[in-house]
Amino acid sequence: MPSRSKLLIAATRELSDAVGALKFSEPVAYVYNPLEYARETHEQFLARYGNGRKRFVFLGMNPGPFGMAQTGVPFGEIDAVQNWLGIFGFVGKPPQEHPAKPVDGFGCPRSEVSGRRLWGLFRERFGAPENFFKEHFVTNFCPLLFVAGNERGKNLTPEDLVPEERDAVNAPCDLFLRRLAEILEPEWLVGIGNFAETAAKRALAGMPMKFTRVIHPSPASPAANKDWSGKVTAKLVAEKIWHA
Repeated sequence: MPSRSKLLIAATRELSDAVGALKFSEPVAYVYNPLEYARETHEQFLARYGNGRKRFVFLGMNPGPFGMAQTGVPFGEIDAVQNWLGIFGFVGKPPQEHPAKPVDGFGCPRSEVSGRRLWGLFRERFGAPENFFKEHFVTNFCPLLFVAGNERGKNLTPEDLVPEERDAVNAPCDLFLRRLAEILEPEWLVGIGNFAETAAKRALAGMPMKFTRVIHPSPASPAANKDWSGKVTAKLVAEKIWHA
């Protein structure tokens, strides 16, 4: 039987093909699919950290422009990916880029605050990444980054899509999340933010699993800008996901 990581890689390639075939209208002007142009590093992440059963899966919404869009790793802040997770490799380019949101791979000069906070917490609590991934995993619900056509290249979320296009995205993403849950057999699904928890409850309805959520680490969230790691740790300890 194939390893869990090989099953994850196969499922991820199917997801990439499915979402890559979708078309989008305003407000979306650019679509980045890091599962395609950063396949090497994403599959490196899956191969290294996707084996074994995972009791706890942390689920984000979709890639950030300076995180997974640059590295191919969920919440993939460059320093954390390269210097803690030990992942580095070729990252290509999406077919079209917004001038304000180029993909420079590991040469990107910007830091993804959400990823720095998330991986920083895990590093502080678990030390080596192998300790964290023994029972935990991190993924995103939607693998696509959506960028508006305005001068700044506003980062859009799946919630910003028109309803028909949002439904078209949800279908393969729901299917992938169910497949991931079948492969990893988690006890808990931890939504990173409200969107992720809601999406998980819909996609995984009927599966033997418990759900909770933590505050999203984005600096756009006022609650995340004051002791985010302390709040998240307290929530996970209260849920008995982590020990005090």
